[in-house]
Amino acid sequence: MPLWTRDAVDAVRADAGCGADAGRASRPDRRRVVRDVRRMRHHGLVTFPAFADRLWCRLRLDRLAGGRQADYVIRRDMLDHPDTVRSFRWIRWLLVAETVVGLAAIVVAIVLTRDGQTIPWAVWFRATVVLLITLTLYVFAWRAQLGYYWAYQRLRLFSRIFPIVTLIVAAIPGLYPFWMVIEQIVFSVLMVGIGDVLTSDHMRTTFPKPARRSAP
Repeated sequence: MPLWTRDAVDAVRADAGCGADAGRASRPDRRRVVRDVRRMRHHGLVTFPAFADRLWCRLRLDRLAGGRQADYVIRRDMLDHPDTVRSFRWIRWLLVAETVVGLAAIVVAIVLTRDGQTIPWAVWFRATVVLLITLTLYVFAWRAQLGYYWAYQRLRLFSRIFPIVTLIVAAIPGLYPFWMVIEQIVFSVLMVGIGDVLTSDHMRTTFPKPARRSAP
């Protein structure tokens, strides 16, 4: 089963103030949100994706991250299309691969340190940044699979920028050891793969740009 499904959260979205009604929702009471989530988990009413979506919507994080496009959600039939489901499955596997690459870099650095080698601070910084970036991409992929255009746009933008920045930094002489340069190249290739999936003809049709609002 997919990690993130829209069916799992439909039952709680309206009450959480998601989507088009998010702008009219009252300011969230954080203690009430935590209490509601705990009660729903205790009675087994919804699954974990629904918990996460409910909390996310209560805190109005789509509005914070998406700005004016926060309420724009694609059509349900396009979201459930087999090609869309397949595309997000590929994205999830690529993100998992990126996580493995990031963890492997930290493990290698730890092993080399235990063997008495001096690891430059740039290696530790880079390894930490890769994991944080990957975590951010997981969030974008989660919201995009629920149909949010802003998340698709962010994920697509990051998949273009990060490989370029990574390769430029990797090309700086003496900044990273050879094994770290290889890690950055692999990371860039995986990011390019995510970008290829997001820019396919089907995905661009699935996530059309929102129409500009005419001036009053």
